[in-house]
Amino acid sequence: MQTTDEAKTEFWRALRSDMTVMLGLDEPGHDARPMTAQMLTDEDHGPIWFFTSTDSHLVRELAGVQPAQFSFVGKSHGVFASVQGTMSRDNDPAVIEALWNPFVAAWYEGGKTDPKLVLLKFDPGTAKIWFDANSLFAGIKMMLGIDPKEDYADKVATVAL
Repeated sequence: MQTTDEAKTEFWRALRSDMTVMLGLDEPGHDARPMTAQMLTDEDHGPIWFFTSTDSHLVRELAGVQPAQFSFVGKSHGVFASVQGTMSRDNDPAVIEALWNPFVAAWYEGGKTDPKLVLLKFDPGTAKIWFDANSLFAGIKMMLGIDPKEDYADKVATVAL
């Protein structure tokens, strides 16, 4: 079984690598949207930043600091996570400058000062993280009649981020 620190380290590594999450407000009736997560540092903590626009559904429904959540699946399907936290608008020019890249620039005709540009700040609170328990070894154990549930029990962690 992974320790809490190992689970957090693996989650942050996967998120920095794969970056796409399903982000939404943590309220009934609010659909999650695919968004690209960005971090300012390589350290294992938030905040997590998302570029979007003033006409996005998420921005129109966001008022102040609100509970939010995102779901994450690593591209290799080795890490899955459900993350709760809070989200707010934060168009800090220094953060926009630090995160700006050609992929973001392609969406904003007015560049870093485009009036439609919105930077969302997600402060993570807790996460439930699952790790892939499927392996050749697990398959062999199942073929031999060994209960696979023990392997799966060791592959989940609830952590404070």
